[in-house]
Amino acid sequence: VWPRLARCLGLVGLSGIVAPMTLSPEAVATAFQRHRFAEAYPHLHEDLRWTLVGDTVLAGKSAAVEACESTLAGLAETTTRFTRFKTIVCADAVVVDSVAEYESADGSIIVASCDLYDFKDGQVVAIRSYTVEVPAESP
Repeated sequence: VWPRLARCLGLVGLSGIVAPMTLSPEAVATAFQRHRFAEAYPHLHEDLRWTLVGDTVLAGKSAAVEACESTLAGLAETTTRFTRFKTIVCADAVVVDSVAEYESADGSIIVASCDLYDFKDGQVVAIRSYTVEVPAESP
């Protein structure tokens, strides 16, 4: 049943090998923004440039993946809840405006971020991230 279903869904190429699903740019940006990094990794360009405004620039896919894995390790004992999540999709870019509450045994913080994802041929070639910790009573 699986081979027939895979062919029906277009997941099997002419060689009979199951091909990975291709995500839309919006789905890639959303996965990345929501810390579901592994879903986005296949869509990161090898020469990705990730600018963390006011902090640093990460050059290359491997540097970005390393930063993401470090983030995931840091969030292992943390609950994340997005209170705002809005995407704007253009032909070759996606903008995500989000607010997330992070809660752990050490306390909680709220972070507002706006990230611009630039795409070329279905891959993320650049990310520009603006982030700021905000007081709980902020809009």
